[in-house]
Amino acid sequence: MSRRVFIDGAAGTTGLEIADRLAGRDEFEMIVLEDAARKDADARAEAINDAEFVILCLPDDAAREAVSLIRNDRVRVIDASTAHRTAVGWTYGFPEVTGRKAVAGARRVSNPGCYPTGFIALLQPLVSSGLLPSDWAYSCNATSGYSGGGKAMIARFEDDGDIAFRDYGLALGHKHVPEMKMHTGLRWDPVFAPAVVAAHRGMVVEVPLALEAMATAAKPEVLREALRHAYLGSEIVRVADDQPDEVLLRRSMEPVDTLDLYVFGSRDGRQARLVAVLDNLGKGASGAAVQNLNLMAGLPETAGLRL
Repeated sequence: MSRRVFIDGAAGTTGLEIADRLAGRDEFEMIVLEDAARKDADARAEAINDAEFVILCLPDDAAREAVSLIRNDRVRVIDASTAHRTAVGWTYGFPEVTGRKAVAGARRVSNPGCYPTGFIALLQPLVSSGLLPSDWAYSCNATSGYSGGGKAMIARFEDDGDIAFRDYGLALGHKHVPEMKMHTGLRWDPVFAPAVVAAHRGMVVEVPLALEAMATAAKPEVLREALRHAYLGSEIVRVADDQPDEVLLRRSMEPVDTLDLYVFGSRDGRQARLVAVLDNLGKGASGAAVQNLNLMAGLPETAGLRL
């Protein structure tokens, strides 16, 4: 028996990629609104309440409004916006960190942000195990393809071929910071430095570590082994054994739903760089939503994913 799914915001980048991953899967029956009805409140409310699973690919306020339209206790929600990532009563949809059983049994799931996915994947296992301190002032340097910025940013980069790099969030207080802090158990807000480059997709997230300045911190090789143990058996999160000379983002990158983690350490063990590489539209958005949907529907976790 197929399960009815409605993607609210299906015309956006994230919604389109989710639909592409679900196309041809007979486990799901998609509820699709005609173009004229997509912004009609009554039509949306009917679709939301007719579905078993609703995936919200909307701005924050619109996502909150969509949840308010639910009139029964059957509908289960995956919200890809920022609206509910630290909200009480919502399960954080990062199965490798939150737990697969927690996601599978949840009625309200908040999809992680793309940048926080890399940051949390790198730090949470290390902080929770005491290998890195929770009261350190961490920073996060991150670079993404422009597709994560929505239609306006996509148009800006594609219409102006002279833009190579966009540094932003310079006023600090980025909306991802509460999510990054909460789901790693940190005492202080991390200093978050995001940037966008002239590539459609792809993302590198880095956390530099001054290990010698920390009162309690493990050596780089111990950190690497701890991450490998934390994600042992995962087909999605992979921890590299080696330390390549460089990490690249290519404009030709194809959609992928994996997350690759690296631990680079100085020879004397006094410094380290934790690095995550992912597709901002894959494990950073649409792939994560499909992974969560699979678990909530009782299906194999990686069904329909690009691995």
